[in-house]
Formats: sequence, C-alpha cells, structure tokens
Amino acid sequence: MAIQEPEIERQKRLRSAQRVVIKLGTSTVTGEGGDVSAERLGPLVRSIVALKKAGRQVVLVSSGAVGLGAARLGLHQSRLKDVVVRQACAAVGQSLLMHAYEQLFRGDDVKIAQVLLTEDDFTDFRRYTNLRRTMEKLLKLGVMPIINENDTVSTSELEYDQSLAATNHERVFGDNDRLAALVMSKLEADALVLLTNVDGMFLHNPNVKQTVSLRDGSEPIPLVEEITDELRALAQGPSAGGRGGMLTKLEAAQIAMQSGGVAVIANGKSSEILDRIFAGEQVGTTFMSTSRMAGKRRWITYAAGVRGRVIVNEGARDAIMGGKASLLASGVVRVEQQFAPLDVVSIADAEGREFARGIVNCASEEAARLIEGDFPQQTGERGRVLVTRDNLVLSEQR
Repeated sequence: MAIQEPEIERQKRLRSAQRVVIKLGTSTVTGEGGDVSAERLGPLVRSIVALKKAGRQVVLVSSGAVGLGAARLGLHQSRLKDVVVRQACAAVGQSLLMHAYEQLFRGDDVKIAQVLLTEDDFTDFRRYTNLRRTMEKLLKLGVMPIINENDTVSTSELEYDQSLAATNHERVFGDNDRLAALVMSKLEADALVLLTNVDGMFLHNPNVKQTVSLRDGSEPIPLVEEITDELRALAQGPSAGGRGGMLTKLEAAQIAMQSGGVAVIANGKSSEILDRIFAGEQVGTTFMSTSRMAGKRRWITYAAGVRGRVIVNEGARDAIMGGKASLLASGVVRVEQQFAPLDVVSIADAEGREFARGIVNCASEEAARLIEGDFPQQTGERGRVLVTRDNLVLSEQR
C-alpha cells in the first residue's frame, strides 16, 4: 500500500528539522520520590547529545523545579497549594534541576545555559525581540538553553488553573507546554516535542462522558492537521503531578502549527523516544499544518498581553471582517481601560464580543478625545487610523 502524502510530509519534516524545542514534563523529570529521575533523563540526554552531534540546534524547556524543591524541603503535596510555598520550592528546586542537567551533559561536553522567563519577556515586544537575540547568540555559540518560568518572581504558572484555559482566560502562559510553544514560535523552530507520561492524544478521554466512535481509542491519534472543537473537548482535564493537561498541549501544538512547524506529543518514558521521533517513526501524536502565520501576527495572537478594549460600530466591524480595512477613529464607539501606544487591544462589537486584536497607534486618552469629537471635524482627526491592518488579527484566524 502506498504511503499517503501527509505521512510522507510528516516524516520529511521531522527527519530534516534543524532547530527543535523539546519540553520535558514533571512526570518525565522526577521519580516517585520527587528526586531527579536519572533513569529516565539519562537516555533522553544521550538522545539530545546525538541530535546536537548530528548538527541540530536544541532548546530544552524543563519542568520539575517545584517538585524537586518540595522533596528537598520535605514538604507534603498539600503544602503546595500555597503560592508562596511553591515559589520557595521553585527557588530551591531550580538549582537542583540545573545541577542535575550539568552533571548529565558534562560527560559529553555539552554546554548549557539557564534561561528563566516571565510573562513580560513575551508581552513586551522589545523584550520579546531581545529574547530572540539572546537565544540566537547562545545557539550560535553551541550552548543549549534550558528554559523554565521564573517561578520565584512570577506567579502566572504557579497560580494557573486548568479550568481557566478552557475559558480563554487572558494569560500568556500558565504552564511549560505553552511556554515551549511560544519559544518555538519566536525562534521559528522546525519542531516542538512535548514529552509527557502518555503515549499521545487519544480519541477516548476518561474525563469526558462523550467518546468518538471513529476508532476504539486504544491507540493515539497518529496525525492531526486541524485542531477542532471536538479535539478540544477530548483534551479536557489536568495531568497528575503537573499543572497542564492535554488541553494545554493542544494549545501548544496549535501555536506550533501556526508557526509553520510540527509538534509531537509522546511518552517520555518510552525507549529511545527522541531518536524514533526524529527518525520519522510514527510514535505519539503529530500535529502538522500547511499554513503559517507571520511572526508579528503570532505575537499579537499568542504572546502579547491585551491592555484594553475598544468598542466599534457595525460599519467598522463589517469593514474589518469583510476586507482589508484598518480601524479608524470614526468607527470607534468607546474606549475601555487604559492603554499606551503600541499596546495590544481587544476590538469588540457593540455587544462586547471580541472579533479582533491589534496594536494600537495611540494612547487611550487620545483615542477617547478623537471619538468624542474634541478635534475640529475639518482636521480629519476622525479619520485617523487607530489600528493598521498589518497590525490586526481576526479572532477566527486565532
């Protein structure tokens, strides 16, 4: 039987991927006692070394700091419900995590660098750009960045609630799955690999009453080319030991697809899993799309923090949705919340339903004066462009 074209393309992309981001989940990094699992990490490290020796650039995103810190401090899991306790555990565990990686990679002379990130490194476009420069320099020097959220100063991941992800809660990243995808997007990497404690995404989810009857659900879905509402419903439910579940991995995969790359969800405990993935073998679930969103538009969609909202009239909405129109001051009904020039704002209709986001050209105070008619009509100020089309993304494209 001839191999179908999507399968050929999947194999080609993974075999030829030159820049890859690999995310290791807590269940992969730590053992039952909460310590670093050298038994699991050892083979993965050897595979990463092999990838680097083959000429590929590797960026590692690693969870596990909070769990390691809690184990070292002898704290019961129930204590970790307190955010400050989790921050303290992260501070203790991060050094343990990096020491473990240093020991594991030292024998193969792989140089590593710790990179701790906060949401501001993504929401601020200048810092977002600087992040790219720093990462590019590390990779050029042959150094492998090991990334985690800076939990000691940032609470966005520690306070993350899986239920909020399902309601489009405005948070840039609340887990390392999405963080890894945003890093992949910024670096324009070819592949994102999310290693967890399951073999991929299944059509049967014990946390969901309804199941899909296309297959018996005993094997993971091999290839996904479009993320549908049905898949999102299947992905509901957090993972044991970590904050993110399959839903966050699905969101990460969508970012990877919009970046023009591929994403793979696979079991980090499987033998030689990374070797098999990049040899093109069918393992786990691969997400692949032929479409690609431009870099600035990806930042607006996934990384930028929304600072305010503008409500527009029906004419402005129709012009934006139906063509290539920019948002003019004359189409704005009112401004909500404060924002500065070059902030990303939500653009909503009269009922408050968001249909687009964009980078605004002026501050909220000036925008309010424009729409309130404080400028003489003959000056043309009402025709000022508040959001240019190139800086605007429709919700249906996200």
